Amino acid sequence: MKKAIEKAKALIEAMAYIRRFNGKVVVVKLGGSVLDDPDLQEKMLTDVAFMATVGIRPIIVHGGGKAISRAMSDSGLEPVWVHGRRYTDERTLAIAEHTLVHKVNTPICEKLKELGAASMGLHSLSSCVVFARPLKLKDEEGKTLDVGLVGEVESINAEMLGTLCDAGTIPVIAPVACDKTGGKFNVNADSAAGMVAAAVQAEKLVMVSDTHGIYTDMKDKSTRVSSASESQVEKMVKDGIITSGMMPKVDACFTALNGGVKKAHIIDGRIEHSLLLEIYTDKGIGTQIV
Repeated sequence: MKKAIEKAKALIEAMAYIRRFNGKVVVVKLGGSVLDDPDLQEKMLTDVAFMATVGIRPIIVHGGGKAISRAMSDSGLEPVWVHGRRYTDERTLAIAEHTLVHKVNTPICEKLKELGAASMGLHSLSSCVVFARPLKLKDEEGKTLDVGLVGEVESINAEMLGTLCDAGTIPVIAPVACDKTGGKFNVNADSAAGMVAAAVQAEKLVMVSDTHGIYTDMKDKSTRVSSASESQVEKMVKDGIITSGMMPKVDACFTALNGGVKKAHIIDGRIEHSLLLEIYTDKGIGTQIV
C-alpha cells in the first residue's frame, strides 16, 4: 500500500509539469553509455516515448564517437586527433556516416517504433536538417590547423523539425551535416544539439551523458550543483571547476540559452528514468542552467 501511495504522489507531482510542458519542444542529446548499452538505451527511449505520449514534442540529437572509433579500428584505421577533434578524411567520414546512420540512428528509430512512438531519422543519407561550413581551428600561435572534413554548424532547418513535431513524429538527428553544395561534414553532436534547441526555440535542452551534472568538487558527490545561472557557470569555468571534458556540453547549453531556450540540463543517462525525474519533479537529478 505504501508503494502504491508513493506512486500516486509522484503522478500528482508530475501532473503540473505535464500541463506546463504540453505542446512544448524538448531537445534531448543522447551520448555516453546510453549509446553503447542496449538496456540503458531502451530505458531512456521509453522515457522519450512517455514524454511524447503526454504531450511534449521531443527532438533527439545523438552522438556516436565510441562506435566510430570501434568501426575505424575494425577497418584498420587509427584515429588522429587535432586539438581534441577527430581528423576526418574521406574514408573516415564514410565510416562515421555509415556508423552514425546504420548503427546508431536507425536502431534508435526502430526502438521508438517498438515503443509506440513515430520517429524519423534525419541525416546526410536521407533528409538533412543540419548544415555546416568547414571548421577553422587555430593553434596557440594563430596558425590554421587542418582537421579535414570537420564542420561547425551554420544553420538548422527548423521549419522541417517543427512540421515533424506538429505531426507527432520524433525527429532523430545524426551529427553528419551537409553544406550548401551537397558536401558532408562530421560535426560535434553537443554543438549540433545546442544549435537545434536554439533554432526551434525549445523549452528545454537536456544533455544526457555519463555525469550527474556539474560538481564543485568532482571527488565529493555531495557537491553537485542542482541549479545555476549562466554567470555562475562561467565563473566555474574561469575558476577551473569545470574542465575540458564538460566544456562541450556547457558550451551547447550556452548556445541554447543565448538562442532563447529557457533552461538547459545535464543529466546522467545511467540512472533509470533520469530524464523523467529531471523534467517532471521539483528537485531534478542533474544540473539545470538558467
